[in-house]
Amino acid sequence: MADASGTDLRERVVEAKNGGRKPSPEEIAAHTASLVGFHYTVDDYYEIGREEIRKHAMAVQDAHPTHWSEEGAKAYGHDTLIAAPTYVSVLGIIAQRKLFEDFVTGYDMWQIMQTDQRLVYHQPMKVGDRLICDVSLESFRHVTSPEVIDLMVTKNVIWNQYDEPVMTTWTSLAARPGLEVDPELEASLDHVMMKIDKIGDPGHTVTAPAGRYELPDPTQTPKAYGAIDFDTLSVGQELEPKRYLLTRGNLANYAGVAGDPNPIHFSDHVVSAAGMDDVVAHGMQTMGLGASFISEFIGDPAAFCEYNVRFTSPVYVPADDSAAVDFSGKVKSLDPETRRGTIAITAKQGDRRIFGRAQAVIQFN
Repeated sequence: MADASGTDLRERVVEAKNGGRKPSPEEIAAHTASLVGFHYTVDDYYEIGREEIRKHAMAVQDAHPTHWSEEGAKAYGHDTLIAAPTYVSVLGIIAQRKLFEDFVTGYDMWQIMQTDQRLVYHQPMKVGDRLICDVSLESFRHVTSPEVIDLMVTKNVIWNQYDEPVMTTWTSLAARPGLEVDPELEASLDHVMMKIDKIGDPGHTVTAPAGRYELPDPTQTPKAYGAIDFDTLSVGQELEPKRYLLTRGNLANYAGVAGDPNPIHFSDHVVSAAGMDDVVAHGMQTMGLGASFISEFIGDPAAFCEYNVRFTSPVYVPADDSAAVDFSGKVKSLDPETRRGTIAITAKQGDRRIFGRAQAVIQFN
C-alpha cells in the first residue's frame, strides 16, 4: 500500500504527464489502475468558520436554526453552529482537486461526473473544527464499450484536531477521457475554464500519524441530539412533499460556496462539447437539498448516521427559467433496539427521477 510521499508514486505521476503530451485513454487508465489502494493526507487542515456554515446552508436552502444561530443551536443541544449534512462537499472539492491534479492525472475536470455518494457520520461538523482528510483510491475500472468510461471510487476519512473521526465518505466517479471535442469549441473551452495567475502556499500543516492508513474504518456514530422521538414514527409514514427551485444563479452561488470550478454547471459551450442537454446542478447540491428536506422532518440534522444517494439523472437548469425539483419520502424501516430509522426519499424533475436510490439512517430519541 503506497502513500503520497513514495518515490515510486512521484515517478509514475511524472511519467503519466509525458512531458506535456496528453496521454491516451489507455495510458491514463493504466496509470490510474496502478494507484488503487494508495493513500495520502491533504497537506493543510480545513478550519470551519461560522459564516461558511451559513453560506453553505443558504446554498442548499436549509433554514434549520442549528446552522444559523448560536441560540438556535443550543436549543438542540449543540455548543455552536453545526454544518448542514452535506457541508463535507466543501472539503471534498479540495481533496478531489489535489487527487486529480497531483496523482490521478490525465483527466479534465469537465469530463468527470459524480455517480454515487455515501456519507457516514461519526459526529457533526461544527464551527472551529480543524478537519484533516485522509484520501484513498478504493477501486478503478476501465470500460471500453459502448464508449470509453473510467469508473472509480475514492474514500475520504475525515478527522478533527483531537484525532476524533468526524465523517467517512465514498464517492463514485465516471470519467470520459476519450471524449472527442468539436474543434470549433475547443478554443472556447480554454476561455471557460477557471484561470488563476498564482495562489499562495499554505504550507504543510498536517502529517498523518504513523499506521493510521492501516486502521479499520471508524465506527463511531452520532447521538440523537434534538431529533424527534422514535416512538412517534411508523413504517410507511410519509414526509410532507416539498419543491425546491434552482436557477443559474443558484448554481453559480453553489459553485462559489463549494469551490467547484467545473464548467458543466455554468457554461453552455462546455455543455455542447460534452453532448449534454443543458447546464446541470451539482450532484452535491441536489443531495444537499435532499438533506434539507429530511432535516425538516427529523428535527435535528446532527442525527444523520448515514446518507446515500445514487445520481441517475442530472437536474438541467435552463437559462430562461427555474428548474423545479420535487422531493417526497417515507419511513422505510425502524429498529426499536437502536432507535434508528431509515428514510427513503425520491427526487424528480418533472417525470424524470434524479436519484436512483436515496436514503438516510437517522438516530432518533
